Amino acid sequence: MGLVIAPDIWSLRPLYDDMVARLAREWNMAVCAVEPFPGRTIPQEMEPRMAAVPALDDATHLRDLHEAADALGTARVGLMGFCLGGMYCFKSSVSDRFARIASFYGMIRVPANWRSATQGEPLDLLARGDATRVLAIVGTKDPYTPAADVAELRERGCNVVEYEGAEHAFAHDASRPAHRKDDAADAFARARAWLRGE
Repeated sequence: MGLVIAPDIWSLRPLYDDMVARLAREWNMAVCAVEPFPGRTIPQEMEPRMAAVPALDDATHLRDLHEAADALGTARVGLMGFCLGGMYCFKSSVSDRFARIASFYGMIRVPANWRSATQGEPLDLLARGDATRVLAIVGTKDPYTPAADVAELRERGCNVVEYEGAEHAFAHDASRPAHRKDDAADAFARARAWLRGE
């Protein structure tokens, strides 16, 4: 099996180099990660990163994720993403390229300051796609995954796992104050089982 990883707003960095190598080894999969801002040099501060998101194009990003899947050369490919990448996991439900999808705290609605003509709404794309292939991993204290929106994910057919008291980005980056070691381990185990169809 192959796995494409859609990173967070901070792009490819050593965190993802380590994740790709670790998951390839531990999950016995071919793994690659896709740069969300290819060809662009964006400062590592939140404001310019946030300002860059409205220029992202759903069709272009989905094409990049598909090309990554093709590059893996495996018969079956899953998709897993975090934060911004998790939002693109929801949007990727319109594609049949990915057998299973795991979204870690993806934005359920496009934040107001990210909206543009090239940014579709995740819930709309989930309604058009196959939401039953999507596992949504969310924290109950994450402003990007409010309870009403999580209920809509369930209505669309997503399999949702909530972590009580967890904040945004609680699982994938141990250097963040929001990191919760035990919940992170559980979330990754659930994602692995979901992606493998276990």
